[in-house]
Amino acid sequence: MKVHIYLNRGFTQRALGCAGLWAVLVSYGFRQTAESFLLASSQPSASIAGTVVDPSEAVVSGASVALASGNRDILQTSTDVKGEFCFDAVPSGHYALRVEYPGFKTQQTRLNVGKRAPSAVRVVLAIADLQESVNVDSGDGRVSTEPGENIDVVRITSNDLENLPMRDRDYLGVLSELLDPVSTGSGGATIIVDGLPSDDHNIPLSEIEEIRINKNPYSAEFARPGKGRIEIITKSGSSKYHGSLYLGFRDYRLDARNAFAILRPPERRRQFEGHLSGPVHKGKKNTFSLTASHSQDDPQTSIYALGPSGPIRENANQGQTTDYFTAQYTRRVDKNSLSFRYSDYNWARTNQGIGVFVLPEAGFDSKVRYHQLFSSYRAVINPTLLNEFFVRVRTEDSITRSRLSGVPKVVVLDAFTGGGAQADARGTDNRFEFTDVLSWSLGRHVLKTGINIPSFSRLGSNDLSNANGTFTFSSLEDYLNNRPFSFLKQSGDGHVVYWQKEVSGFVQDEMRLRHNLSVVLGLRYDWQNYLKDYKNLGPRLSFAFAPGKSQKTVLRGGAGVFYDMMGAAVIGDILRLNDSRFRQILLTDPNYPNPFSGVPSFTHTPFNIARFGPTLRSPYTFQYSFGVERQLRKSLTLTGTYVATRGVDLFRSRDVNAPGPPSYLARPDPALGVFRQIESSGGLKSRALETTLRGNMTRFFTGMAVYRFGRAMNDTDGIGSFPANNWNPRGEWSRASFDSRHFVYLYGTLNVGKLFKFGAIFSANSGRPYSMTTGLDDNNDGVANDRPPGVPRNSLQGTGTATLNLRWSREFPLLSGIKEGLGLVANVDAFNLFNRVNYTTFVGDLSSPFFGDPVAAAAARRLQLSLVLKF
Repeated sequence: MKVHIYLNRGFTQRALGCAGLWAVLVSYGFRQTAESFLLASSQPSASIAGTVVDPSEAVVSGASVALASGNRDILQTSTDVKGEFCFDAVPSGHYALRVEYPGFKTQQTRLNVGKRAPSAVRVVLAIADLQESVNVDSGDGRVSTEPGENIDVVRITSNDLENLPMRDRDYLGVLSELLDPVSTGSGGATIIVDGLPSDDHNIPLSEIEEIRINKNPYSAEFARPGKGRIEIITKSGSSKYHGSLYLGFRDYRLDARNAFAILRPPERRRQFEGHLSGPVHKGKKNTFSLTASHSQDDPQTSIYALGPSGPIRENANQGQTTDYFTAQYTRRVDKNSLSFRYSDYNWARTNQGIGVFVLPEAGFDSKVRYHQLFSSYRAVINPTLLNEFFVRVRTEDSITRSRLSGVPKVVVLDAFTGGGAQADARGTDNRFEFTDVLSWSLGRHVLKTGINIPSFSRLGSNDLSNANGTFTFSSLEDYLNNRPFSFLKQSGDGHVVYWQKEVSGFVQDEMRLRHNLSVVLGLRYDWQNYLKDYKNLGPRLSFAFAPGKSQKTVLRGGAGVFYDMMGAAVIGDILRLNDSRFRQILLTDPNYPNPFSGVPSFTHTPFNIARFGPTLRSPYTFQYSFGVERQLRKSLTLTGTYVATRGVDLFRSRDVNAPGPPSYLARPDPALGVFRQIESSGGLKSRALETTLRGNMTRFFTGMAVYRFGRAMNDTDGIGSFPANNWNPRGEWSRASFDSRHFVYLYGTLNVGKLFKFGAIFSANSGRPYSMTTGLDDNNDGVANDRPPGVPRNSLQGTGTATLNLRWSREFPLLSGIKEGLGLVANVDAFNLFNRVNYTTFVGDLSSPFFGDPVAAAAARRLQLSLVLKF
């Protein structure tokens, strides 16, 4: 059987219509821009310049300076190394100049611009009500009705990142805990780097300027809700030479032993990172930025298995090396900027896929390398019109090889896995990504429209996995008696090449209806070439209202529809399994070790196929929320938010040729094996109440605390999951696998003097559910995910987890001071400080000797030492 995937004429017309509408909007915007520009050119204008200093008269570089007209910032900049700033060609009128810098109070000054330029402004920042100026940015402690200023937004600057405990500088691992699994979608969290969705999770920490989570949750500009995405803004070049050198070190002698390891494994990690930025030549218009990092790690994993000769307890090495290099050039002319950035990434890991039940012989090695070129152009056409353009091209190669070749894989469920990994594959990804956003300020309105191509990719995949086959046994007893319940094998040409295309567009209006009321209306459209539905319009709405004269309370709410996309891997499976050059077979109750003894040859055995279901469409989630934000005191705010989410038409897989009831003995079409059908028939319901406390909680501690109480129900674990009974997928409805009723997260800095500067992260959650299974293939579909009669999915529950990570840091000025001269920062990080055992994996297989027991745990206490040289 062949699956033909094509675009119809109706879609082409609709796509051209959408593109035409966007072009009309942009053209109209430029026409209005030209008129506004001509009008502005006839009005008097002037420059506003000034200097920012602290109470000791020392200049403050890197301070954020904004010029506001009415209730909106129209121009923004930062002070240079001399503490100076300048706004050119400012039309006559009344303005508010606002200056912000971490550790200092926000300073605001009124200005009147006439025919003559105002005198140079000198802004003296007052120290905030803290003993130390190094603090995690938790906002200015004021509630606001601005769309992107919700109190539960997470905004982490580069200074904040330097003060928080971070194992191996993995900032995404630290912050991803703040995401909501309900909002992330089937492909996981969306990472947005400098305006473009990206799967580059390896940007060095020294290149990061700011990270945001949950900013303007219902913005039509993004595909996912606020807690389903992470926005990363990287640094641009500076007008004066600055840099840093990082050295990080971990050694097993400083660590505690994992609960499932007999001995402390000899783990080591060495990490180096360097960053340099400055002017290309004299002047400030052309700047550069260089970042390079290298890490070498020898992580160990614990084997906790049961083999034919008894328990297997050992540690196994999983070496890995990572190299990253990026170079950036930026040119600034007036208010416009053009930037180019090249990145090279090389990653290699050995002995992957092992641990717990998987023995080292069943491991595999992986290598990934990519090159990418990114360019952005930001044009401030006039004070009311801004255009931002982003483009990225990327080429990637990946390869996976089994460490033990020519040997079948042997899986004894929840006991041990041996033999070869059968994981051989190679892939290529040549990708083009593009975003263009036009922002237009018209009085009380800010109109935004844009087009986004998240992926226009040519993908190649050569699947050589399972060439020797995989035997699966229900129990150790069946293995000793040579009784596997299934054998899976692939043969033929597994090479496929295909295109993945995704296109999105949006229109949004941010309205300031009153000084205490803002409303945002938006509409987004998403399309993917392998899904044949073309009506993926997602409306978005949000509001913020501050009642009363004090405006210390803000009522904030919103709702939106968010569409999901299909990943590339399943598309490759569909194309491969419908090609006559490639065959995949599944034998039930085969002979062992020769599965074809007494049965037809491989070429005459019914083969497996896969296809898209006839009603397949883009899944979507509908999310709405309402919350109350309250300013408790000048620098402390509290918010409570109720969030409800409903998932519709979620992805799942189903074998439509599985043996049917009541006997479950024979497949409906004996000429075929597994007939995997990709469907959008799953559902999800979630309710959560979240409370966030943010600001200066005590005299010494500044940060954010989050508590979430919720419940999530669904009937699918994703596009690769099959129901236990393929003829009754509705029977899968239960607690979601990621459901955790209680969640607590706290991060911040504790400053009690020069010798006691701590960064802390505490997280805790209640246990997640897991399923009870018989461990047998009771319905003869070749998959041992069957449950006892009457037992629902995810009926068992694991234990909760709690972790406290702490960083102690000390700065040592080496020359004239840490701000202007050479300085050294020493850090000591402790992860899982109290060495709590946090179990991660539980066994629900009734046929396993480990039933009901934990078999894996998160890392025990670890210490990390690091030095940062700044200049």
